[in-house]
Amino acid sequence: MKTVVAAALGECVHVAGVMNFLRLAEAAGWRTVFLGPAVPVEDVLAAARTENADMIGVSYRLTPETGERLLAEFAESADELHSRGVRFAFAGTPPVAERARKLGFFERVFDGSEPPEAVLAYVKGQSDGPATEADFPQTTVERIRWKSPYPLIRHHFGLPTMEDSLRGVEQIAAAGALDVISLGIDQDAQENFFHPERQNPRRRGAGGVPVRSAEDYRALYAASRRGNYPLLRTYSGTDDFIRLAELYVDTINIAWCAIPLFWFNLMDGRGPWDLEGSIREHQQVMAFYGTRGIPVELNEPHHWGMRDAHDAVFAASAYLSAYNARAFGVKDYIAQLMFNSPPGHSDAMDLAKMLAVLELIEPLQGPDFRIWKQTRTGLLSYPLDPAAARAHLAASVYVQMALKPHIIHVVGHTEADHAATAEDVIEACRLARRAIDNALRGAPDMTADPAVQARKEQIKAEVELILQAIRGLAPGSADPLADPAALARAVAVGIMDAPQLRNNRFARGAVQTRIHNGASIAVDSQGRPLAEDIRLANLKMD
Repeated sequence: MKTVVAAALGECVHVAGVMNFLRLAEAAGWRTVFLGPAVPVEDVLAAARTENADMIGVSYRLTPETGERLLAEFAESADELHSRGVRFAFAGTPPVAERARKLGFFERVFDGSEPPEAVLAYVKGQSDGPATEADFPQTTVERIRWKSPYPLIRHHFGLPTMEDSLRGVEQIAAAGALDVISLGIDQDAQENFFHPERQNPRRRGAGGVPVRSAEDYRALYAASRRGNYPLLRTYSGTDDFIRLAELYVDTINIAWCAIPLFWFNLMDGRGPWDLEGSIREHQQVMAFYGTRGIPVELNEPHHWGMRDAHDAVFAASAYLSAYNARAFGVKDYIAQLMFNSPPGHSDAMDLAKMLAVLELIEPLQGPDFRIWKQTRTGLLSYPLDPAAARAHLAASVYVQMALKPHIIHVVGHTEADHAATAEDVIEACRLARRAIDNALRGAPDMTADPAVQARKEQIKAEVELILQAIRGLAPGSADPLADPAALARAVAVGIMDAPQLRNNRFARGAVQTRIHNGASIAVDSQGRPLAEDIRLANLKMD
């Protein structure tokens, strides 16, 4: 195991940066020796010799002039260690860092503006000089493991023209703002990419970047090949699913697939397939990616939440998502957990719902089925006021960190007003980073709240009733929970239901829900809480 010795040098007593550096070094597998604040030059070097250090890290955050003289003295005294191959890193304020660079002695100089993964890349072996693609893992699971204990940061981005989108991707990647760019493509690209005759020129750029060829995708990928070389992913589309999947693998090295189970069809007006047919198609997409070892996310439960479904249906859909992913050969499953959905949910009840989901799907894990947690802020939960929206983003991310997510999908604070520009994406990710840093330094265990635990258990019990009811729809089926006909019928009879599905020809839309004590529950016609067993018993299954 390699050893790094670190200290605040000379008369400098500021050690927060040193401690953060050592924490990242420990995460990268180094043995760390912290010497403390205001350590004389000779003491740092003596400790390095005693500990047989492979690296020495020093920090100085006082006046640049004094720092320059001290660092020159340090470099001269450390020359013998330097010639023996010991590595030297420096961190300080930007003015001191600038002078440290001019000395030409330190292998790497940090001025505090670097994201955590830049420091991680260094302690994991990246040499000084411009980063290359080889310095940053280019598959999702590798990058999750590489960046731990920090979660990957993902953000949606796509502007109405290719030119603006290309410039934006370049800017975001160069800033090292995130790990995953989710390309937001326009509706015609999602539905009609292979059918130019069906495309409507008036809709060009509606909802995202108007990609119209494989070359467009390749250009967007090329634009991301800089900075911290983020991964790319995009929508799975609403038609020609397998052809699109092949395109994404070929052009953008898609990080992971995101596809629903019940949605993006005629039921929600986002695709040409009926409900049962789209479920079959979506299952085949899972199988396509599963055979290639590419992770799959089912962006499913939040669609129920955004339509005011109660928590039991939200959690049941999350279980069905993981269950179907495993059934169709997915090896690495990304469980998406959208907080603040419906927007009236309290933080405590959000945590209870997400804990219920995680405990329900955990037994599905095994050697051939791994679950990775992805959290995000509710799409519909942002206030219009910019200051309030920034506060909401940071607060939501901090709460999400209680689940120790592997990925945080940052939903930009501009969501209620406009599609995020590159500048908006960078700012939102920086806001999220600060909340993540604060949580990783030591947050209270919000999941231990007795009210959270009690609600979690209640939701789990209600989900079991829903799953039992779905199984009862197809007693002759070998696997009702993965049977498209049974799943479609579960929506038709109202087992899976949401208020906003009223008057929908594929769904019942009869359930009524309310926010009660911070949770989304089913209620009767008088607005009183309705137990899940009674709700299900009242349904006509024939």
